[in-house]
Amino acid sequence: MSDAHTHDAKKHIKIYVIVFVALALLTAVTVMVASLEHSVTLAVSVALFIAVVKGSLVAGYFMHLISERKAIYSLLILTGILFVALLFLPLAALFDQQGVAHVS
Repeated sequence: MSDAHTHDAKKHIKIYVIVFVALALLTAVTVMVASLEHSVTLAVSVALFIAVVKGSLVAGYFMHLISERKAIYSLLILTGILFVALLFLPLAALFDQQGVAHVS
């Protein structure tokens, strides 16, 4: 193995260890927050925020998606467009039914 390859591997291992420690700490924070008495809305909001951060760390570093920025952003924009379209599709059907009801 060359010296550059060894240095590169050590760099990746260091990143993986940091991400692992962050995931462990976030898990501990999740358990601590769950043991506190909060409103349901606040508890769910905090739990979802922590889950999004943990999921982003796993997807970005362990699944190597952090280097695929252009493809990820393209898919994210497409997903957002389709999500908004699917939100308004029931409204279009509702307005169509109301329009038919007024004609009759």
